[in-house]
Formats: sequence, C-alpha cells, structure tokens
Amino acid sequence: MSVINHALPHAISRPLVAAAITAGLVTGASVGTAPSAQASVSSTTGLKVVKAAATRKGVPYRFGGTTTRGFDCSGYSRWAYARVGKRLPRTSQAQYRSAAHIRTSQRRPGDLVFFLSGSHVYHLGIYAGHGKMWHSPRSGQRVRLSTIWTSKVRYGRVR
Repeated sequence: MSVINHALPHAISRPLVAAAITAGLVTGASVGTAPSAQASVSSTTGLKVVKAAATRKGVPYRFGGTTTRGFDCSGYSRWAYARVGKRLPRTSQAQYRSAAHIRTSQRRPGDLVFFLSGSHVYHLGIYAGHGKMWHSPRSGQRVRLSTIWTSKVRYGRVR
C-alpha cells in the first residue's frame, strides 16, 4: 500500500484519511492519495458498512437467514447496516423500494447493488468499490467479496 501524502490540505480531516485507509484495507485497493474534501458523512457510513460486512466473510448462506449462523442476501445487508445504526426492511424487494436509486457513476462503497429480472429483485449485495461487492450468494456458498459479474444492476443508497 502506498503512503498517503503528508502535505494534506487543511480541509481534509484525519477521520476522512482514516476512512480512505479503511476503504483500501477492506476492498484490497491501494490508497495513494487523500480523499476528496467533498467526502461526506454518508460516505464514511458506507465505509463502516463495508467494514462490518467484511467481518462476516465465510458465514454460510441460509435461506431466510438473518444471523451470523447464516444469511440470505437481504438478511446479510440488513445485518451490516444495523451495525451502523441503519434499519433496512427484511426482503431484497423491500430494500430496493426503500433505497434512493442512484446512477452507476454515483455509486460508492456501502451502496446496495440490486440484481433484477424485470421488476423483481432476485439478489443484492453491498458495493465495496472497484467493481466488487460483499454478498451471501446462494445455497451451498458462503459470504464473500465478488466482482460484479454484469452491468445490468441497479444501485441504491440507504437514506
């Protein structure tokens, strides 16, 4: 990992620098520059969600699962968001309806990634940055970080 420039602009706070380092550690990205002075509190919350999600790597998929003994995709996202004090509805469809829909160009770590067939949400994950997401894939698999395998997804931001 490269070192963050020590000549940081005064507008950038130490917590934002820490958030950038955390993002690099959680997503496996190299952090070479300080975050933008325009970074918001909600982007810091998103990084905390990603960090919480990463702590459950390897938990088995369980249909209807909402605990660390086993998660389905929406139970997993609901659990991760609860760690930062945000309440999400139980199902992926309800989470899709409750999220603020955003363009791909606006996505940032912590946003939700929705997979749809027509108007039905059949899977979701937590965007981790760099085209990857944390998710609980399906029966017989475990929570993991995966590359988003299609561009036919929609993104949502928890309010």
